[in-house]
Parts: sequence; structure tokens; C-alpha cells
Amino acid sequence: MGLTISYHDETSTLESNDFKLVEDILKMAARIEEVTGNPELSITFVNTDRIQAINHQYRMINQPTDVISFAFEETSDEELEIVGADIPRILGDIIISVPIARQQANEYNHSFQRELGFLIVHGFLHLLGYDHQSEQDEKQMFQKQKDILDKYGLRR
Repeated sequence: MGLTISYHDETSTLESNDFKLVEDILKMAARIEEVTGNPELSITFVNTDRIQAINHQYRMINQPTDVISFAFEETSDEELEIVGADIPRILGDIIISVPIARQQANEYNHSFQRELGFLIVHGFLHLLGYDHQSEQDEKQMFQKQKDILDKYGLRR
């Protein structure tokens, strides 16, 4: 399984070790979740104003947030799923506000890398179809996040 990740750092503030952390933790999470099909995803790092604009445009919430995911594999009953050996599996996009990640790291008294790892795993699980709309779903998703972060060594 070869996970392909496209990065876009609109903030120009991340360092090579930040990108390495993201890639390593995503590859580990993909193995744990048994993701197949040479998946691809993109990650865009933005400022607070940009994520607020995206949140407002797509979720009708006019305030900033830390992470937003756009899953490409969600299909309705009327849609056909296209499957083929030559077609890469496009999981979707994850958008992270770097300033909010730094702020939350300070608030929670842990490293920026721990917060970045948390947000990446959170966004990735959304791409795989997990959500936290109900209490049961939230418990399941948050436990998966914790397990992945603990296994990687990013504990609170």
C-alpha cells in the first residue's frame, strides 16, 4: 500500500520535521485502518482567516475551526462507485489551521507536533467515514485517535 500525500503549506511556517511527522503518522494510521488501493489525499495548511472562509462557505459556520475534511469517497444510494485496479483511491482533502493548532497546543500544554498529529489523525478518520455526530460514534472515533497517537508515541 503506497499512500500518496500532496502538501500545500499556504502559511510557509511548517518545517521538514512537521511534514515527516504527518507522513509517518498517516502511513501508520492507514496500516492500522487497513486502507487499500494506493490511496491519495491532500493536506493544506492555512491561516485562521482562510479556514474561517472555508468553514463558512461549506458548513455555513462563520467562525474559524482547527481542521476540516472533505471526503471524496462518500456516495449516495443513487451514485455508482467506480472501482478499478488502475484508478487511485482518492480519499479527499484535509485542511488545517496552523495558528489554531499552535494556540491549542499551548492551551492543552503539549507540543505543536502532538496537536498537529491529533488534527491529522482526526481529519484522516473523517476521510475514512468516521464521525462524531452521536455519542457512540464520538467514543469510537476518539478511541481510534487515541490508539493511533499512543502507538505513534504522541501522548498528552
